[in-house]
Amino acid sequence: MSPIRIVLLDDHHIVLEGLRFLLDQDPSFVVLASFTEPEKVISFLEIQQPDILLTDYSLPGMNGLELIQKVKTSYPSVKCVLLSMHDEPAVVRDAIKSKINGFLFKNISKGDLKSALQKIHSGLVYISPEISTQLINVRQNQIHNSLTEREMDVLELIVKELPNKQIADKLQLSERTVETHRKNIFRKTSTTNLVGLMKYVFENKLMS
Repeated sequence: MSPIRIVLLDDHHIVLEGLRFLLDQDPSFVVLASFTEPEKVISFLEIQQPDILLTDYSLPGMNGLELIQKVKTSYPSVKCVLLSMHDEPAVVRDAIKSKINGFLFKNISKGDLKSALQKIHSGLVYISPEISTQLINVRQNQIHNSLTEREMDVLELIVKELPNKQIADKLQLSERTVETHRKNIFRKTSTTNLVGLMKYVFENKLMS
């Protein structure tokens, strides 16, 4: 099999040297070029496209996701992988929403990095386990934040199995308003009955 052709991008020379040395030692890979500036990657791709672009997130001029969007628009066959130390929810969310082929943390082991690149080259999307955990937390926060304060009040009483009339009395709302909140809660949590809702609440730690 032909080696996997890779272009590297990181604004730290020592990181580039380490990655190039690691991959050049393995006949399964060939590093076509390495750069510290995203604009130079764009110029290079006009001449030659690799199988994989492995890029950092923090870069001069544009971040790694912005570069990936440009690359995917002009060269959709190039698989783009983000290699980063950033685990902020916003970065994770934006990365997954993009057409990224892989998201790896820089603390990944040498063996896992090579394995991940091979899987990505074969067509799989690879996300570091730590990022998968971050995604779960992001999803939990999104659900929690999507519920209004009043819906959280209603949810707490629903979980206690109170009927609409009692919930309305406790919260000084009309039964119709409680029913509306109930419907919104089931919709936002993608559940259809009390058992499913209770399971979802405790699994996702929506309340203590």
